Amino acid sequence: MAVKRLYTLSTGTKSSYNVAYYHAFGNTMPNTETIVISVGGSLIVPGKGDGTPDGEFLKRLRSFVKKNVSAGRRMVLIAGGGRTARKYHEAICSFPHIEDEDLDWIGIHVTRLNGQLLKIILKDYADDFLVTNPDELPKTDKPVIVGSGYKPGSSTDLRAVQIAHKLGAKNVVNLSNIDYAYTADPNKDPNAAKIEEMSWDEFLKLIPKEWSPNISAPFDPVASREAKKHNIEVAIINGSKLEEVDKYLNGEKFIGSVIR
Repeated sequence: MAVKRLYTLSTGTKSSYNVAYYHAFGNTMPNTETIVISVGGSLIVPGKGDGTPDGEFLKRLRSFVKKNVSAGRRMVLIAGGGRTARKYHEAICSFPHIEDEDLDWIGIHVTRLNGQLLKIILKDYADDFLVTNPDELPKTDKPVIVGSGYKPGSSTDLRAVQIAHKLGAKNVVNLSNIDYAYTADPNKDPNAAKIEEMSWDEFLKLIPKEWSPNISAPFDPVASREAKKHNIEVAIINGSKLEEVDKYLNGEKFIGSVIR
């Protein structure tokens, strides 16, 4: 069950931000707002060359979670694989027997490592169960659930959308290392334009039609089609600017892209 609220986005238009009644968390706070966030792996381990997690980002993320939990919200954080997964792919992709499914499994296990890291830094808020299968959410009185990759054929973007749909939430926040999604790679195409607001039909025309382990897209095509199917809005926001997430959640103007 969800209660619809209308908020103003940075483009000046109205957006529905749903409040999900989080049955996975038990009944201690039955009217609690639920936030589903996909945390890009390149924010967790930003590719400094040595594979070191970004401790400062993790501290800011913990503070962000603490603030929202203290405000009465429940949160689901889904960890991505990011640069670490790509580095593993680069190391093995030249071997003749390597298939896309093998690369997917490497990425999935990286997301699970990142998920464990998030779960540990949030252990006083998060349930101890790391979600992999989106159909197996724990019933818990803890205000935070952490998830990761499940099986080959998509990224953790899909798991965030599936969990949002399962919980009745109509929004997913996708934390990335960019301020906006673009119509093309701005490093390669001088005509690339930033996206402030776009329909799923328009967005799906810009990205690859099929999933592959090293795909370059701000939101993967499988997850995008699933979000379109279930009428789920995705906000793509720079994870180094968590104050912009607060603005989005509060219906204020923010820096980022909205696909709906």
